[in-house]
Amino acid sequence: MKGFPFLLFLLAASIMGCQSGNKEHTRPNIVVVLVDDMRWDEFGAAGHAYIQTPNIDRIANEGALFKNAFATTPLCSPSRASFLTGQYPHTNGIIDNTARNKQSHQLVTFPKLLHDAGYETAFIGKWHMGNDDTPRPGFDQWVALKGQGEAIDPNLNINGERKTINGYVTDILTAYSLNFINKERTSPFLLYLSHKALHPNTQQRDDGSTAELELSGFIPAERHKGMYADAFFSRRPNWGIPPLDKPALMRKIGDLPPLSEKRSLMKRPFASDRKC
Repeated sequence: MKGFPFLLFLLAASIMGCQSGNKEHTRPNIVVVLVDDMRWDEFGAAGHAYIQTPNIDRIANEGALFKNAFATTPLCSPSRASFLTGQYPHTNGIIDNTARNKQSHQLVTFPKLLHDAGYETAFIGKWHMGNDDTPRPGFDQWVALKGQGEAIDPNLNINGERKTINGYVTDILTAYSLNFINKERTSPFLLYLSHKALHPNTQQRDDGSTAELELSGFIPAERHKGMYADAFFSRRPNWGIPPLDKPALMRKIGDLPPLSEKRSLMKRPFASDRKC
């Protein structure tokens, strides 16, 4: 992966509970939406200058917005495992982006516990703890991308059967999610929607390294191309300042060059520079 993915965790619980005739049945329906590679300040309610995110803003404004939350391991697979288990990576065993397929089948996740307590559960989207896309325990509905997945015409494992679905991945995952939400049921439900966006299009190998695809990089939906082409991104005041007062970050790690002011100020590709 290029850089560290940042994950946004949103939770919305229905105050109506499940739609049953029993008024005493008040267990809420739960929807969890995970957004990949999204900065903590990359939505309107967090103060971004131009990105338009009205639905995320509504959740933040009408619900709770955590402004002082941190990821102990700012890496894709470990963060995903921590969200699902409530455990640190050194406890759940998902410590990096290598193919930890077997381990991820053995995780005790909160969706599995809810499933065992009578919830109808669904996982839809990017699992990415290894490249194994097969169904995990505790989910009644399973629609998963293999590894990093694809932005256009993704291949999905749908309850054990692989299909290529035409379209843009965010639209496709949203459609499957709405179909699950709108089902007739007599029990409460949990939907765990794990989007591939905003992560660039790339292939992840089992050893954690990546390879370029024919269509690589950030791939927006056709209708969004050029939407922010003329926008100017103002970097935060601490950008470019190396953490020279952090011994843990300054230590020597393999063949990586040490942090320095020179490296910190090197030119890097940026989304607004690419006119996406």
